[in-house]
Amino acid sequence: MQRKIIEQVTLLASVIKWTCYASVVGVLVGCGTAAFLQTLAWASGQFSRIPDFYLLLPVILVICSTLVTWLAPDAAGHGTEKVIEAVHKRMGDIPLMVVPIKLVATVITLAGGGSAGKEGPCAQIGAGLASAFGRLLRLEGVDRRKLVICGISAGFATVFGTPIAGALFGVEVLVLGQMMYDVLFPSFVAGIIGFHVATQLGVNYPHLAAKIIPLATSWSFAEMILLGVWCGLIALIFIEIMQLSQRQFARLSWPGATKALLGGVLLVAIGKTTSTSYLGLGLDSIEASLNGVVLPVGAPFMKAITTAITLGCGGSGGVVTPIFFIGTAAGNLFAYLFHEPLVATFSAIGMVAVLAGAANTPIAASVLAIELFGAGIAPHAAVACMVSFLIVGYRSIYPSQVLGMQKSTSLKVTTGKPISEFEQADVQHRKTSMLGLFAKGVKAARRKDDKSGSP
Repeated sequence: MQRKIIEQVTLLASVIKWTCYASVVGVLVGCGTAAFLQTLAWASGQFSRIPDFYLLLPVILVICSTLVTWLAPDAAGHGTEKVIEAVHKRMGDIPLMVVPIKLVATVITLAGGGSAGKEGPCAQIGAGLASAFGRLLRLEGVDRRKLVICGISAGFATVFGTPIAGALFGVEVLVLGQMMYDVLFPSFVAGIIGFHVATQLGVNYPHLAAKIIPLATSWSFAEMILLGVWCGLIALIFIEIMQLSQRQFARLSWPGATKALLGGVLLVAIGKTTSTSYLGLGLDSIEASLNGVVLPVGAPFMKAITTAITLGCGGSGGVVTPIFFIGTAAGNLFAYLFHEPLVATFSAIGMVAVLAGAANTPIAASVLAIELFGAGIAPHAAVACMVSFLIVGYRSIYPSQVLGMQKSTSLKVTTGKPISEFEQADVQHRKTSMLGLFAKGVKAARRKDDKSGSP
């Protein structure tokens, strides 16, 4: 009896403790996100007054790259990846300098027309503030790590106005196939508190549910499986394009500012020759697609290319907003190719399904569909999200994500390691196989020459 009483008292104390800690993190992240979003809105308004302001992208990206390189290298690229790495390798230790530098660099990139997202900075800002709070309290590594995960969750929850999906995303994105239940409660608290604080500070969130055409009850699961396969392939293409861009820019032995200049010139060329709708956040295109407007056929691929160039050359920002663009465009294209009348609904499901595949977060993506578009979309969105998640395989837009499961018993992989190590081993295996085939070909050719030259 005494043991049971001690157990319940201990658990109650733990709930109170993490309610307090997570609430503080939620308030910090809510304030930080509100400051970031309002600064971004102001800066975007200033740039929009300049005719063809995207022509300034080469200069803007050079400034951004230089700022990050000199003051906070951890603020480079899309912030969520750096936060995941800090959680797994440094017990959530993130320099506080990352917060202001990431905010300024991302505002410059996005307001100037760079193709990136706003969730990565919010996640990194949230995680940085949570890490600083943990150091202030002199918490041990395990508890500080929990606080940082709460900061990630609150960052996603506040930037999109989806407290439950945001909290789930922060917990699910760390390990492929596993969810950290020990951080689930404080993540929910931080996400909900952060969302309400940001709302009270004037942040407005779009109500997308009213714009989505109601689902037809005659839909079959076969259609959703096909859409999930399609979205999984699109997510895989996006991941490969991002990695290709990073490799190509890394191979250049130029200074960072010169790489950023090249990236800016490429983006300006794309804006001039195709459309400026593939630059910036692309929210207008997302909204149009969710209203049933048919987008250009190449929209998902062009957005993937501009995002890969922006982040590969030294720009700062996240990847989830571009994934939303690519996903809505992918669902939109699927509906166009199969002559489906419910373009808006396919676009909405494509939006969350590509996220589920690219980030390996099918549960968070399914809940996101419910929070954004209403409960009626849930069954179909969940099926598409799960199929997309499986189709991508052992790839992720976040290479620091740890493998926690095998997606198929026929594809043996070592769990407990980052996806980046699996991908490096896969590349090495392919190189070895190609060298082996080349060597066999050379030997066969020599044998043939010997035979032809023999009497």
